[in-house]
Amino acid sequence: MENSLKLGRVAGIEIGIHYTWLFAFALIAWSLAEGFFPAYYPGWSAATYWLVGVVSALALFASVLVHELAHSFVALARGHGVHSITLFIFGGVSSLKAEAEDPKDEFLIAVVGPLTSFALGAVCWLARQGVTPPNAPLAAMLTYLAFINVTLGVFNLLPGFPLDGGRVLRSLVWAVTGSLRRATEIATYVGQGMGFLLIFWGVAQLLRGDFLGGLWIAFIGWFLNSAAETTRRQQVVQESLRGIHVAQLMNPHLPLVSPETSVEEFVFEHVLREGKRAVLVVHDGRLAGIVSITDVKKIPQEAWATTAVAQIMTPVPLKTVSPDTDLNVALQLLVDGTLNQLPVVQGEQPVGLLSRADVLRFLQLREELGLRRIPPQQVRPATV
Repeated sequence: MENSLKLGRVAGIEIGIHYTWLFAFALIAWSLAEGFFPAYYPGWSAATYWLVGVVSALALFASVLVHELAHSFVALARGHGVHSITLFIFGGVSSLKAEAEDPKDEFLIAVVGPLTSFALGAVCWLARQGVTPPNAPLAAMLTYLAFINVTLGVFNLLPGFPLDGGRVLRSLVWAVTGSLRRATEIATYVGQGMGFLLIFWGVAQLLRGDFLGGLWIAFIGWFLNSAAETTRRQQVVQESLRGIHVAQLMNPHLPLVSPETSVEEFVFEHVLREGKRAVLVVHDGRLAGIVSITDVKKIPQEAWATTAVAQIMTPVPLKTVSPDTDLNVALQLLVDGTLNQLPVVQGEQPVGLLSRADVLRFLQLREELGLRRIPPQQVRPATV
């Protein structure tokens, strides 16, 4: 959840908002207060328009959060871990610890989102029936929320990956062909096609004078196109790493230092002499933390000799993997946590270190050699 503000946890799932959410919230609140509500509900005061606009914008994102929680709860029920939910400029995203392993799980996790939005729209519409007069601020807000939730449900059902409808399409193609890679290719190409259509539509709206609406539609189209292409590339990487374990790429011969080791010794003995960017800190044979050059930058050089690595290291608990962890899972941890390395532990004993550079070097060499698939037994543990 890089660049995100953590709000708390729901059922163990970390909830956060990305900085782009603030822009989306301000834009939606402004458009509601200055455009939508004055056009359909004339006669209110300026303060009322802004109050209803702000509350409606907050309620919209609360609806998006419920939509994403529905995805996450079904994923948990199907045995899939969920890292977090992040609200951002285009809505929200649930970060699963791993992709669905069969098309049925993919279908159920994907389809529950739009169904939840439709249910929220129905609830808001029913609640609206009990509010009078029909032009009251509460009635207007419920009408808007009913409309926008149904719209979100319909939009998410469009068969363009990574929308929910695109994931539904992928699950169906996956079930028919038996190939996740083939299903991903089809779903992402459809997603890119829809992205281009939205871009063209947005440009057409701009030419007609609808600057804000056209720009927003074109921006969404660009996002869909980019996300679909990125997903297809990620799938190629995942296929190439399938069946390869952390033990086969990790560095098993890294130095282990004690908490009392000075920062100066870490820098000159391990960073400069051996080229290590990070080492594991061990106490009584157990992992105590990890220290990296990023930690060293936090203190002046004059203090290196008198500062122990225990004072600057990232202590346990840390994100770790075991030697038999699938490399795709480890790579996901590196990417999601914006980490440069992962300690590899067997029980509580550190046995190696997997760095992002290790994985990238492997992928680059594989690409250079033109290897699309590598038998796992042909990859040997890395050495220094």
